[in-house]
Amino acid sequence: MRNYLISCFIFSIFFYINSASSIENKIILKINNSIITNVDVINEANYLQALNPNLQNLKKNKILEIAKNSLIREKIKEIELTKANSTSISSEYLESVIKSIYINIGFKNKKEFIKHIKKFDINMKIIEKKLSNETLWNQMIYNKFFSKIKINKERIKNDINSINKKSKSYFLNEIVYSAENNNDTKILFEEIKESIVKNGFENTAAIYSISETSKTGGNLGWVSENTVNKNILKYISKVKIGEFTNPIIIPGGFLILKVKDIKEVEKKINIEKELNLRIRSMQNQQLNQYSNIYFKKIKKDILIDEK
Repeated sequence: MRNYLISCFIFSIFFYINSASSIENKIILKINNSIITNVDVINEANYLQALNPNLQNLKKNKILEIAKNSLIREKIKEIELTKANSTSISSEYLESVIKSIYINIGFKNKKEFIKHIKKFDINMKIIEKKLSNETLWNQMIYNKFFSKIKINKERIKNDINSINKKSKSYFLNEIVYSAENNNDTKILFEEIKESIVKNGFENTAAIYSISETSKTGGNLGWVSENTVNKNILKYISKVKIGEFTNPIIIPGGFLILKVKDIKEVEKKINIEKELNLRIRSMQNQQLNQYSNIYFKKIKKDILIDEK
């Protein structure tokens, strides 16, 4: 479970929206009994920019829209966590999650990270609260759905035994989205393509993607071809560096992948180690899909009142 929870936080700045302290605080949204103010949105925008350098390329109103949608997701998750009576995680585990984030962003230690977030009027208490809630959500998803995960170990072993010493790794970014019907799917994909041309893939992920990786431009990092679903690999292998795939059907929606870079890797295969790596990767993929499906389900019962 630890690997799944931390993997959900491998998120991938310098455009500071405003100082929230100088703005009149007004309610702009009610989500059941929870409220979201314009100051909340500004603070969220600064938080997201502290974690994602690509957002600086978007217009201010688009960043605020992304921040508002991010807060809506956060509030809905908080409501569900309260129902499930999920309240806390250990301080040691939270520290490991925070460390995984600041290392991925490019900071050597926590002190550098704290100095960085202060530029955006963000403190560690805000970071800890947000990451604690995300960790609790991931724990809940794990507890609800891990038993439903299906892994064919024999097939994986056979695949490992047939691996060449040389294999490809892809640096990937993702956009995960859903639509109510086929017509909406086509329309939304056209919107996404237009946005990619106009704003770039990473910023489009921040705007449209329902995956948690949206906070960092859909960054998945380096992914070995040996750990990728064969159907998805067919799509990836057809595109060149800098290009993106057509929509791939996945449980709960659609997936678009951008191939940012490709490299060949030569290594000796430790079968047991490779088997465990692939199993964890497949478990994480399925848990993320269950997370998106479950969120979509509970959102239908939430009253969102925009002021």
